[in-house]
Amino acid sequence: MSDGAERKIGELAPPVRLMMTPGPSSIDPRVYRALAAPVVGHIDPWFKTCMDETQILMRQVFQTENRVTMPLSASGSGGIEASVLNALEEGDEAIICVNGWFSERMYEIALRSPAKVTKVEAPYGTAVDPEDVRKAGAGKKIKVVGLAHGETSSGVVTQLDPFRKVADELGALLIVDTVASLAAEPLNVDKQKLDIVFSGSQKALSAPPGMSPITVSPRVEEVLKNRKKKVQSWYFDLTTAMNYWGKDRLYHHTPPISLIYALREAMRLTMEEGLENRWARHRVNQQALIAGVQAMGLDLLVKNPKERLVTVTPVMIPAGIDDVKFRNQLLDEFNIEIAGGIGPLKGQIWRLGLMGYCAQKANVLLLLSAMEKVMTDQRARTAPGAGVAAAIRNYQGAEAAVAVTKA
Repeated sequence: MSDGAERKIGELAPPVRLMMTPGPSSIDPRVYRALAAPVVGHIDPWFKTCMDETQILMRQVFQTENRVTMPLSASGSGGIEASVLNALEEGDEAIICVNGWFSERMYEIALRSPAKVTKVEAPYGTAVDPEDVRKAGAGKKIKVVGLAHGETSSGVVTQLDPFRKVADELGALLIVDTVASLAAEPLNVDKQKLDIVFSGSQKALSAPPGMSPITVSPRVEEVLKNRKKKVQSWYFDLTTAMNYWGKDRLYHHTPPISLIYALREAMRLTMEEGLENRWARHRVNQQALIAGVQAMGLDLLVKNPKERLVTVTPVMIPAGIDDVKFRNQLLDEFNIEIAGGIGPLKGQIWRLGLMGYCAQKANVLLLLSAMEKVMTDQRARTAPGAGVAAAIRNYQGAEAAVAVTKA
């Protein structure tokens, strides 16, 4: 008999971490309480009311009146697949903007559709130029333009309005990945006339991983009704999935009921705080974090301040510092988890996350002091206390500015 067969498994007892990562983020205790609520059936009358409330909150977070607004039973990558495969079929042409690992994933998924796909690229750490999309689509009948609002791998935010203008010129639908930006960066689906927008539950919403909120414009509903062939994916076919989330509540699959409880509570807390207040909180905390890491002598990957995603701040790893050893010491000594780079940025950056519940002054100051301790242990040159002091000055400046505004 193998060792595995004889081993006794004890009660689950995960450590309590401060998740300063690009996702998942730490979770509000109130969301944990919702997660632990009793499970009911997925066609229980009470749960149907819960579904109604979840959709109302989701429309408020997305700022939309779209009928087709629901959480997919999948991660954010499932949101990518649903968005792309529902919109594209044989004979269509698409342009996918790629400036990082996850926008590259949108491109890879689009390649699995029968459509003709063009990639428009920008280096990691920068946003795609909408003029490059305009040039790539010139003289073509483009069905879809897809992009990541917040690129998790490189900490870049893309301004959406110029891409809406280009998509209109091309007669194209605009698909937007807001996995890393929803509830942290300004977004208004209806005012910005976005066609398909999806996100993830585990980022700035601070719910557990496993749900992908998605919203689809009436124009896209018409496109889906007029498809020549069925969507390649049965599970992610929005026309059938919406039968469950629509007024008829027809069975499609058994949803993760407890995750829906948690997502509902996370969105309720988001709206209780207020979207503009939440956007401002993320911005203020990121500015303090940036001031702190720069005072410690660290460089940022994203050079243009207007392109810095508030939820993910990529910091260049200084020479002489061991990436894995650094992150492991943060975890072992301070219970703080940060992320390294992925793809071509592996071993080159640390990705510091400020998402949802984690975007708090206390967490920023703790992270900066912990990073200084670990850098000092690895014999990096940094002025003692410089990072925390710079962050505190930044917070004081932000508080003074608010006071002047209110006066």
